[in-house]
Amino acid sequence: MLDFRFPTALQMVLSVAVAEKQGMRSTSATLAAALEANPSFIRKLMVPLTKDGIIVSTLGRNGSIHLGRPAEEITLRDIYLAVIDDKRIWASRPEVPARCLVSANACWYFKSVVNEAEQASLAVLARHTVADSLAELERGDKRACAEYAAEQQEAEAAGK
Repeated sequence: MLDFRFPTALQMVLSVAVAEKQGMRSTSATLAAALEANPSFIRKLMVPLTKDGIIVSTLGRNGSIHLGRPAEEITLRDIYLAVIDDKRIWASRPEVPARCLVSANACWYFKSVVNEAEQASLAVLARHTVADSLAELERGDKRACAEYAAEQQEAEAAGK
């Protein structure tokens, strides 16, 4: 079963950061609509993000969601660890009877390899902040727009 908590939480936090930059209001309803996600899933993800100080939510009719710290101080690792909790990327098979070299050692070996892979993944996520991510998305958006404009110009030139 695929786990969409981290990518959804990342999109939520990035969306809140963009809204703040633009002076707009974020709510669980606006996030759910923008991300095409179930509103209850969004609210469920808000709990650990709030608990870890990544977002701050105000209640009431004019309530909204804001970043809990500056975007430069929130890493993707922070977001990942907040919503994933203690779930491992890969789970090892339950202990099996030790009948041969492989079955006697597969569990501990798999766990050691998975631990190394998880630590490497967390190190990569720790190098990226919300601010870095927004800057990269903005650069990518400009690239995509420039590529689209060039394609349109080529199509128009070919059609003439």
